Amino acid sequence: MSMSNERILAVDDESAILELQKYNLEKEGFRVTACASGEEAIKSAKASPPDLVLLDLMLPGMSGLDVCRKLRADPATAGIPIIMVTAKTEDADVVVGLELGADDYVTKPFSPKVLVARVRAALRRKAAAAESPKAGAEVSGPTHIHGISINPERHEAFSDSEPLALSVTEFQILEFLAKNPGRVFSRAQIISAVKGSSYPVTERSIDVQILSIRKKLGAKADVVETVRGIGYRMRDPE
Repeated sequence: MSMSNERILAVDDESAILELQKYNLEKEGFRVTACASGEEAIKSAKASPPDLVLLDLMLPGMSGLDVCRKLRADPATAGIPIIMVTAKTEDADVVVGLELGADDYVTKPFSPKVLVARVRAALRRKAAAAESPKAGAEVSGPTHIHGISINPERHEAFSDSEPLALSVTEFQILEFLAKNPGRVFSRAQIISAVKGSSYPVTERSIDVQILSIRKKLGAKADVVETVRGIGYRMRDPE
C-alpha cells in the first residue's frame, strides 16, 4: 500500500459509488471526505480545501458543473485539481467540464485501479507544477507580460492586479505560453510541455482550455493568439 496524507473530497449522490471511492482510496492511504450534494461539497471545500475533488456531474440540485464553476471562481479553491466522474459519455459533457476548469475525467462504471491511478497522476501534476519548472524553463521568479503576472511558486496569476481564478491546467498553459512569447506551439506540443507526452488528453481539450483562459483574461483575451493550422502563441510584446 502506498501511504499518502492527501485529502480527497468525493462528491456523488449515489451512496454505493461514494463507498466504493472511499474504500479504494483509503486503502491507498488517502483521507476521504464524502459529500452527497453540490451544496455540501462547496461548504466543505471552502471550510477545509482538499488536495483533489472527485466530482460527479449528475447531482441533484446544484449540478457538478455548477460546483466546478464555483470552485474555479474562488481564488481559494481555483487551483484544486478536479476529476469529473460521470455516467455520460457524450463529448459535449466532457468538453463543458474541461471548459469550466476540470483537469481530468473518468466515466462510470470505472475500475477502482484506474480511479486511483488518475487521482495519483493529478496530484503528481499539481505537486510538479508547484515545486519544479516546466520543461525547457529555468527556475525564475514571476513572469510579467501584457499586464499579466504569473508566480509559479505561489501558484498565483494576476491581470492588472486582479487575481485570475485558473485551474491547474489553465495555469500551466498560460505560464508556458507567457514564458515563450512569439513562439507558436501545436496543441500536441502544449500537451507535452505541461502534462507530459504520455498524458491521455485530446487536442480538443487544449482548445477548450484556451477558450477558458481567454474568458478569464477578459479584455486581454487577444494576447493568446490562434495561428490557423498550427496552434497557439502568446503575442510578442511590442
